[in-house]
Amino acid sequence: MIPRYSRPEMTAIWEPENRFRIWLEIEQHACDAQARLGVIPEEAARALRERGKFEVARIEAIEDEVKHDVIAFLTNLAEHVGPEARFIHQGMTSSDVLDTCLAVQLTRAADILLEDLEALLRVLKRRAIEHKNTLCVGRSHGIHAEPTTFGLKLAGYYAEFRRNLRRLKSARRDIATCAISGAVGTYANIDPAVEEHVAGALGLEIEPVSTQVIPRDRHAQFFATLGVIASSVERLAIEIRHLQRTEVGEAEEFFSPGQKGSSAMPHKRNPVLSENLSGLARIVRSHVTPALENVALWHERDISHSSVERMIAPDATITLDFILARLKGVIDKLIVYPDAMAENLDRLGGLIFSERVLLALTQAGMSREDAYAAVQRNAMEAWKKRGDFRGLLEADADVAKHLDGDALGALFDLGGHTRHVDMIFARVFGE
Repeated sequence: MIPRYSRPEMTAIWEPENRFRIWLEIEQHACDAQARLGVIPEEAARALRERGKFEVARIEAIEDEVKHDVIAFLTNLAEHVGPEARFIHQGMTSSDVLDTCLAVQLTRAADILLEDLEALLRVLKRRAIEHKNTLCVGRSHGIHAEPTTFGLKLAGYYAEFRRNLRRLKSARRDIATCAISGAVGTYANIDPAVEEHVAGALGLEIEPVSTQVIPRDRHAQFFATLGVIASSVERLAIEIRHLQRTEVGEAEEFFSPGQKGSSAMPHKRNPVLSENLSGLARIVRSHVTPALENVALWHERDISHSSVERMIAPDATITLDFILARLKGVIDKLIVYPDAMAENLDRLGGLIFSERVLLALTQAGMSREDAYAAVQRNAMEAWKKRGDFRGLLEADADVAKHLDGDALGALFDLGGHTRHVDMIFARVFGE
């Protein structure tokens, strides 16, 4: 991922230096276990601990010749360790190192993403409570529906991202698996105790049945979870983009001193951060299908998954880390305009109360069909002329037979739409 959309801590996980450092650690733990079992001399394990070093440039130079990254790494390692290097990698296959390393990298990436989600949840909770009773119009199909509160909107996003937190914790558990099982996963030339030792040292679980690789359904679930989180990010970003539209004007991104919105139009204040989030969410989601297609490998293994994962693992995790941090900043500094929300609530002259009138007429004895027709004809007239919906209803003879002025007036009360806000908040945030 390009530096513009990267943060250092996540990027560091995928640097070649870190990858080879994890490879070295895997080989060291394996040699420690092999020495304890008496398979290799204690001196060989000690030599790897004391003299095990590598140089990225040297590994790359060797790989140019041998066309195999793990062999290039082991060759460079041997240049430092000396004769004892012949005992390194005993009974192991390349995927034992590659897949176990990828598990370490993905779990470390997941830990950062979990921290990102926790930080976002804290901000969403604070802003939801702040605007718990800030009335605004709810919209379906982009059209005014009924009143809600801006806090309820944010509480809904909080609940969604809390589900995402649970999903990612589950995906992290499933991806944190180790395989040190040999060429086709049968432990033919290596004791299962080696795998157990390596897994424990790295904080991983043991893959119960590996072939030559860890099964890729685990990775598919992991990247699919990242895709779901990215979609949640975009849903919230789109909400902000809509609310910032000039014709709506209910909320907008913070516009910092000295910031400029357009090279041509000095007046512009654009939702560029939210638009950026929508775009980057597409990148994360685009990695889900290749991860799903990686599940179907030939027999005990082929390498069709390898090139895919070298690209999608860094890009998906780095991008999602960036957008979660950016979204947190957007919500933290989001400017909310309650007066504009109140103005928009009144924009259709009371039409937002149409359902309450419909239900009241049915309760008063009208058939639902007749009540719907009476409310709709007055609603359409009010819509066309931007007129007084309540006044039109009071003048309608069919409506007046069932509801007098006082009864109608009681229906045009915003409190009826907010009386359960406390209950919903208690369900989301607890008492």
